[in-house]
Amino acid sequence: MALCLGQVFSKAKTFRPRKRFEPGTQRFELYKKAQASLKSGLDLKKVVQLPEGENLNDWIAVHVVDFFNRINLIYGTVSEYCSERTCPIMSGGLKYEYRWQDGDDYRKPTKLPAIKYMNLLMDWIESLINNEDIFPTRVGVPFPKNFQQVCKKILSRLFRVFVHVYIHHFDSICSMGAEAHINTCYKHYYYFISEFSLIDNSELEPLREMTERICT
Repeated sequence: MALCLGQVFSKAKTFRPRKRFEPGTQRFELYKKAQASLKSGLDLKKVVQLPEGENLNDWIAVHVVDFFNRINLIYGTVSEYCSERTCPIMSGGLKYEYRWQDGDDYRKPTKLPAIKYMNLLMDWIESLINNEDIFPTRVGVPFPKNFQQVCKKILSRLFRVFVHVYIHHFDSICSMGAEAHINTCYKHYYYFISEFSLIDNSELEPLREMTERICT
């Protein structure tokens, strides 16, 4: 029997603590607006569009943090099935393999088990989101010139989580009855990155056929 979504996506299964927006800030208000649109049943293609009069970088920042939280939660639901034994390489099937490189501990692209790769990835994204020089939270502090480039890199790496979950753990997702929820999250993510051209189409190739099927 499928579990209810409250059980499937519980805080106990969150892979990382959720990042929250400070109440009273512009970003918190944008987040509430985005969530209200999502819950209203509006077309996801319209939901991702920049609200009139709002700053694009603020809109991107809100979504990057939100997608980090939601994708982190999705991976958390299957992480118990993703071990060094079951997933010795971070991959998306036989055709796509992802190696880790950070310039510090891993100076060259390195093969890692998926669980290790995910830990390093979430640590890396978390450090960027918490960096005031990249994601400023104080009123009047501008975003850095490379802000969108950083966000593009974060979003492209989060796409790899979708690839791994869909290709290697979708049976587990289906057994929980959570496939509709994850598909909706993916469609929201896909429409957002497409609306603002945040990822090259070549990087989306691993899920191209599925994307064509569910995002039309």
